[in-house]
Amino acid sequence: MKLWDKGTPVNEVIEAFTVGRDREMDLYLAESDVLGTIAHITMLETIGLLQKDELSALKQALTGIFQDVKKGSFVIDPGVEDVHSQVELLLTQQLGDIGKKVHSGRSRNDQALLDIRLFTRDSLLEIAYEVRSLFDILQSQSEKHKEILMPGYTHLQVAMPSSFGLWFGAYAEALSDDLQLLTSAYKINNQNPLGSAAGYGSSFPLNRTLTTQLLGFDDLNYNVVYAQMGRGKVERIAAFAIANLASTISRMASDLCLFMSQNFGFISLPAEITTGSSIMPHKKNPDVFELIRARSNKLQFLPVEISSILGNLPSGYFRDMQVIKESFLPAFSEIQTILRISTFAIGEISVNTRILDDPKYNYMFSVEEVNRLVLSGVPFRDAYKIVGKQIEDGTFNPDRNITHTHEGSLGNLCNDKIAGKFSRAFSEFDKSKVDKIKAGLLGL
Repeated sequence: MKLWDKGTPVNEVIEAFTVGRDREMDLYLAESDVLGTIAHITMLETIGLLQKDELSALKQALTGIFQDVKKGSFVIDPGVEDVHSQVELLLTQQLGDIGKKVHSGRSRNDQALLDIRLFTRDSLLEIAYEVRSLFDILQSQSEKHKEILMPGYTHLQVAMPSSFGLWFGAYAEALSDDLQLLTSAYKINNQNPLGSAAGYGSSFPLNRTLTTQLLGFDDLNYNVVYAQMGRGKVERIAAFAIANLASTISRMASDLCLFMSQNFGFISLPAEITTGSSIMPHKKNPDVFELIRARSNKLQFLPVEISSILGNLPSGYFRDMQVIKESFLPAFSEIQTILRISTFAIGEISVNTRILDDPKYNYMFSVEEVNRLVLSGVPFRDAYKIVGKQIEDGTFNPDRNITHTHEGSLGNLCNDKIAGKFSRAFSEFDKSKVDKIKAGLLGL
């Protein structure tokens, strides 16, 4: 079945190529397609294109389809082009001509736009909650280990005193900024494109404000041409937010791979969450962090891929956009998996409390000694030369008692301030509101 079928058969080779992976990809969108259809037909009844009894019958049938989706029993039949066609086919099989009325005033273009917006909204919400879990464990580890010193590095050379509190807290604050970008993507996505039809509106007196309210969108994409131009653009914006988050996690994983090596020896993991070697019995490999890094790095190319597909398209709809779904839709489950396993693994880390017993870390206290001389009245440049001469002569003997008090430093991590920043961004993600919207559409 094809919604655009006019009775002329399509070459089988062309059909297979143009349908592509839509049957597979559209299963991601099935829940959204049903909810969008319920909102659309509710609006159609208010403008006289459906009778009340027809609306009631359609809603009941669509609720049944929704339940099949949730149970995992919904399928797109062979010969059916996409999820939109499958839902309309099921309605027509159950209700006859009534099922044929649901497409009035919309196109597959704005139907697909809407499905992707609803799916993306749900997925961004899920990601935000996973980010919160990772943030919480990083903050917990930061507080737990804030007194344990470790070397800080520049150019991978031992530089200055740091701490595990600083290290864990740094990635927690990074996530608070990543959540800000995720919030922006969420807001841009949360606009209603339904009613733009093929990209030029409809001669039916559609009530787009009503469908906006029914679906819980913050606003409309008002201009129907721009609504269609949003296909791919919104996906790219969401992909940038995902890629940015993946960049933070990749960098964190890379640190942890270094820290677990014997040359560093800063952290360890329980044996049961490491892997071994087929020939070296001593190995305990950090495969979990290596795979987190690799999968995160792969996600960082997603916005580039989408940009490449969109790069030379004029305004209006083009089938090129179909290909975006193949990378975009699965990316959400991938980043959620990465976040979950990162949260678990970070919680299992044990830190080495005696790193600085190794004399090779003595020089990391050189700046502290320079600062002590400055505080005693020695000009900074002279103090720098004095300590430098001691290092050259091999007479430098560091005082390891250090005091940092300014905001965000060793002695003042400001984890409460960072938590405040995170909470303000997270407050934009209201899962209960979206759940209430879905329940209202389904009459639950």
